[in-house]
Amino acid sequence: MIERSTIVSIHPYFEVKPGKMTEAKPLLDQMVSCTSSEKENLYYDFTINKEVVFCREAYTSAAGLLHHLDNVGPVLTQLLKIAHLLRVEVHGAPEELTKLKEALAPLNPQWFEFYAGVNR
Repeated sequence: MIERSTIVSIHPYFEVKPGKMTEAKPLLDQMVSCTSSEKENLYYDFTINKEVVFCREAYTSAAGLLHHLDNVGPVLTQLLKIAHLLRVEVHGAPEELTKLKEALAPLNPQWFEFYAGVNR
């Protein structure tokens, strides 16, 4: 069983430029494909509301999230040519968030520290 205290999730919101969603969707598919082989990924999916794309994703640890960013980096760079980052949230235990702060600083995320929950 995974220790809940090590799980981290990141929640980026992108706004796709007008008329560019048909270009964005294949990039989202590529990122899903890249992520499908990541051993520390717990879930990874996209939802869309008009021009806003949300990515819901979680990893067993900060190391898993950092590996993911390296893995999808080239495709994410392409997406950011036709979309901009509206906001990013990162959720997890304080000791895991500390491991991410330097690498994620350019994204200017909001940091949420784990408080309580149910682990099944």
